[in-house]
Amino acid sequence: MKMVASAKLHKAQVAIGGKLPYEQQLHRILSGLLQDDELHKAMHDKLGFGNPDGHSAVVLQDVGLDQIPTKDVYPRIAILAISSNSSLCGSFNANVIKKYQETIQILEDQGYAKEDIDVYVIGRKVGEAVRKSGYTIKEDRSQVADKPSYDAAYDLATNLVDSFTSGEVSQVVLVYSHFASAASQPVVRENYLPLPIHDYEDDVDEPVDYLLEPDPLTLVRHLLPQVLLLKLYTVLLDANAAEHAARTLAMQVASDNAKDLIGELTLAYNKGRQQEITAEILDLIGGTMQ
Repeated sequence: MKMVASAKLHKAQVAIGGKLPYEQQLHRILSGLLQDDELHKAMHDKLGFGNPDGHSAVVLQDVGLDQIPTKDVYPRIAILAISSNSSLCGSFNANVIKKYQETIQILEDQGYAKEDIDVYVIGRKVGEAVRKSGYTIKEDRSQVADKPSYDAAYDLATNLVDSFTSGEVSQVVLVYSHFASAASQPVVRENYLPLPIHDYEDDVDEPVDYLLEPDPLTLVRHLLPQVLLLKLYTVLLDANAAEHAARTLAMQVASDNAKDLIGELTLAYNKGRQQEITAEILDLIGGTMQ
């Protein structure tokens, strides 16, 4: 099982390693474009972005990665929790479930009721936890957990964005395991919508001077859906890689524990066998002496 998990991990690492830099660079380009106040105004006037009601298009604003607002700011929340379909992966699923429960508790403490929270799940393990907590699952896409695909990510991203732009939900939160390394898979809570836009000019010595073709407004209109789609697809690949890494580590620990147990049992068996031999020898000596 360790060898199988290692092979799957290698494949997942290649997938996430090729996709993550691409998604991050697209996000960086979009963030750089949105630093322009005139473009913000044009997006509001011509595309409807930034409308106060949030019904016509995606509201772009600088949202903290794990910020959970109060109910008077965002009256309805959607949560997408991602786990695995199977076990034997250590504390991978337990950590995701713990983070989901922590998020739910924060929302309830801020005044959200069960009917104010839509729960989307990917993975049977977190799905079972959601049902046990008394929440109804709006969409269960556990089949995506084993083999994340671009088409599945596109379909799910479309549903989430449509729910957001129509005003059905005011915020979409992701709960998933991040593949930091083969030995570390921390669980993160991250806002998906409103799209977190940050001032990336603070991270570089000089602002990037973009040469744009076509005009910025048209570019943003086509770039934004790609950023949202690739973000969700990257999250699915990231969680999948984290699962295989956790399973590889768990199977390594299980193998080591099995070897230790075999060593202990072998030692106990040899001691018992030696005691039996010693007892038989003593019986023979005692018989001859009689």
